[in-house]
Amino acid sequence: MKPLIQVQGLGKQYHKVSAKQALKDVSFTLEPGQILGLLGHNGAGKSTLIQSLLGSLRYEGLVRVMDLEPIRDHAAVMRHLAYVSDVNSLPDWMTVAQIIKYMLGVNPDFNANFAYKRLAKTDINSKTRIGALSKGMKVQLHLALVMATNCQILILDEPTLGLDLMYRDTFYRHLLEWFEAGDGKRSIIISSHEVDEIEHLLTDVLILKQGRSVMSSSLESVTEDYFILDAAHQYSDQIQMMNPLASEPGLGTYRWLLKSEYQQQVQSLGNIYSVKLADVFLALQKEAEK
Repeated sequence: MKPLIQVQGLGKQYHKVSAKQALKDVSFTLEPGQILGLLGHNGAGKSTLIQSLLGSLRYEGLVRVMDLEPIRDHAAVMRHLAYVSDVNSLPDWMTVAQIIKYMLGVNPDFNANFAYKRLAKTDINSKTRIGALSKGMKVQLHLALVMATNCQILILDEPTLGLDLMYRDTFYRHLLEWFEAGDGKRSIIISSHEVDEIEHLLTDVLILKQGRSVMSSSLESVTEDYFILDAAHQYSDQIQMMNPLASEPGLGTYRWLLKSEYQQQVQSLGNIYSVKLADVFLALQKEAEK
């Protein structure tokens, strides 16, 4: 299968007089069946990358979505791609039934029956105005609408920001149901600050720092390439020779983030633990600041 998204050497500079680039030489691919975590602190370039994929701004480099150029072929791209932002973009004055009817008129691939079946699993009444819905309900409605378009690529930008645990759990459960129903042909990009919350969903990760890619890898490779060593302070000089990505003090010990090539060498120095994505994410952010 061809990649659903191809990005090569993507760059974006908003102001010509400023030397700072919002994105610089970012490259990655999104294959069918992948769930990509797009990670980075505020200002890392996540939103600029998403807007480039949506064809909402001009950029340098190559971007292809389903072999289409997002700006030139915008209408065609949006038949394959759907986007849920971190803010409500649905018209508050419409009722739920009216927005479903509107979607039928503007999107030939929209399945109203699917949308109603999905909403039947929630507490959302079709006669309710969107403005009267809670934030959690608005997110559920938006997700139901984009799922009903039968798109192949779904981009989520901080989708659960401000939601309580119950709504977050429901959101991700419905998301995975939709993804698995695609028989390996669908893909998702999730941009989020909540690394621990989405790690179990991901197959791949793209980490941005100050507009640059500092990691583009499968999640499996991340957990195989690094480990945590909890060792006494007396071994610090020895461990420093192994160029740890990060370290933090504990109660009489230090926790070191090391590359897996050193695991056998340090087994006798302390306790070894599996690494989490959040560990590597934070370490790479701090390393890029040096």
